[in-house]
Amino acid sequence: MSAITPAPHRRRIWLWALLVLLLLVAQSLLVLMTQRYEGSNRQQQAHAQSAEVAARVRQLANRDVQAMQGLLWNARDERRWSDDAAEQLRRFPPLLRVERRDAESRLLAAVSSPYRAPIFRDEQRRQFQADTDLACAAAVHRQGSPQYSRSFFVPRGDGEGGEVVDICQASIEGGVVKAYLVATLSLSALLDEALTPEQAHGYEFSFVDGDGSRLARAGLVRGIGVYRSERLIELPGLSLMLRVDSTKGPPGFIPTLSTALVMGLSLALLVVVALLARDGRRRALAERRLAQALAFRQAMENSLTAGLRARDMEGNITYVNKAFCAIVGRESQDLLGQRTPPYWPPEFVESYRNRLRDRNALVAAQERSGNGETESWKSFETVFMRASGERFPVVIYEAPLRDIDGRQSGWMSAVLDISEQQRMEEFTRAQADRLQASARLAAVGEMASLISHEVNQPLGAIASYAAAARNLLTEHPDDAQTREMLVRTSERIAEQAERAGRVIKSVHDFVRRRERAHEILPASELIEAVLPLVRMQAKKGGIRIAVEVPEPSPCVYCDRTLVEQVLLNLARNAIQAMEGSTPKDARLLTLGVSLATSRWVAFTVRDHGPGIPPEVGRKLFTPFFTTRAEGMGLGLSLCRTVVEQHGGAMDFRNLEIAGSSGCEFRFTLPATTGAKGPM
Repeated sequence: MSAITPAPHRRRIWLWALLVLLLLVAQSLLVLMTQRYEGSNRQQQAHAQSAEVAARVRQLANRDVQAMQGLLWNARDERRWSDDAAEQLRRFPPLLRVERRDAESRLLAAVSSPYRAPIFRDEQRRQFQADTDLACAAAVHRQGSPQYSRSFFVPRGDGEGGEVVDICQASIEGGVVKAYLVATLSLSALLDEALTPEQAHGYEFSFVDGDGSRLARAGLVRGIGVYRSERLIELPGLSLMLRVDSTKGPPGFIPTLSTALVMGLSLALLVVVALLARDGRRRALAERRLAQALAFRQAMENSLTAGLRARDMEGNITYVNKAFCAIVGRESQDLLGQRTPPYWPPEFVESYRNRLRDRNALVAAQERSGNGETESWKSFETVFMRASGERFPVVIYEAPLRDIDGRQSGWMSAVLDISEQQRMEEFTRAQADRLQASARLAAVGEMASLISHEVNQPLGAIASYAAAARNLLTEHPDDAQTREMLVRTSERIAEQAERAGRVIKSVHDFVRRRERAHEILPASELIEAVLPLVRMQAKKGGIRIAVEVPEPSPCVYCDRTLVEQVLLNLARNAIQAMEGSTPKDARLLTLGVSLATSRWVAFTVRDHGPGIPPEVGRKLFTPFFTTRAEGMGLGLSLCRTVVEQHGGAMDFRNLEIAGSSGCEFRFTLPATTGAKGPM
């Protein structure tokens, strides 16, 4: 849901936006003006450097021309001329070579600079003769004034070379050319000599041709092409373009200290404005979030099924939610501020007050000892009373309630009504007891058919013997042979009566067992206890029984009656599995005992039946699942429950025994070595 922004709030937003905009515009203009001023200064410096270096180049060129004129005057003395030429080359490094020529421009003598390898070989010099001849012709035309040739590139043997110019000076007497003096000048050396160390570190200097190609360069660094200055140097017969390229780029955002201070103040002001705006926005957001949090907490507390109650240290109720009011059947106005709540049963009021007093005393003792931290939650069960007077159990989770300074100001409680839970637990226990009883009665009912079969035989024999005795007494009352036959008949009657008594006693011992109690007993005793009943049912199906118990038999800690019922149920299931399709000579039921580990004893019941299909095995221990029409589907489920209550486990597996199928059920019980229970 969108909210409409109030008009004063909108005006404040516009004022803040206008202030920020003005600050940004002023700061941007200041930075722009400073950058332009700094850029203009750097460009002017480049122009000044170009003018200074151009003047020095002209000065050095005139110096070299004057040195040539001195050599021209001494041209008649060849030996003196060579010495003077070598001296001039040592004094002026830009000069690479000095030549003396006759009136026909034929080479008479040449001296090369001692600082470098000779720049020309004789055959190489002829390649550049044309430009030199033009310069000499111009010198004659101008009445002997020195003239410069066009620059040309002279390669060296190492693959490099340099751009040079020739200076030609003509000696004219009476209008007739007597000789020429030609000096070769290195442009790069001339430029290097014209630079100061400061200029060489801050700028790149170069001579460029009319098409922009570089002829020579000087300087220790490369220019970056932002601030450039070009100046034309006019020499007799030669025009050179001097280009100066600064190594400095565009000015940064903080070029000078004054601008940095202004920008710093502007930024500080902008930051302060931003902080004030953010603080105001945060406060508004905090207020809005607080309102939303209160509404959310109220909605959450009202939606809880657990009752919430807050009390101060004196026990006065300061807060309850709707769920708590519903639990105790009271309105909030009837509870708030009450030191003795109306939901306390009168018979428990004093004990409840004592409990609160003891807890407060514990808190005070902890605070005095410097340990103000109490346990976060403490749960206990108690009894409340509804408005109708009904008592009902509740469980209370109570934690200390602290103020903003961390001091405990009361108690916060979460209250749960567990009356329905207790009823369900009692109902579940009753159902479980009834289920156990039903399962036991079902087992007894199934054994009733065995009892009827086993007891009918001795009873029928007793009846036959009794009838025969009555007939003998009627027909031959005084015969000695009759008396002897009566004695044997009475013995047979006694034997059959004893047999019937044994059958009934076995069932009686199983059904009328004493109350459940865990005890220590040998595992073989459990097997022997169920063998009579197992043999009765196995005899009907022609099933043989094998017992595999080690000597001495391991002892277990268990409830004898429940474990015997598990063994009997598994044995009966195994017998029923073999009564159908298993051949009579292969019908064998094996009851076994083994020591699985030092802590567990394993019981096995193995048959030679058809085994258990996978789809049946997945649901075998599910309550009420059965494959027999007359079964209840509770036997195996109760067996596993009994074993797991003893801490053991039950499983099964299909077997291949001597080429035939079979199934083995296995469960474990805790082993013991003494009279103190399991290990």
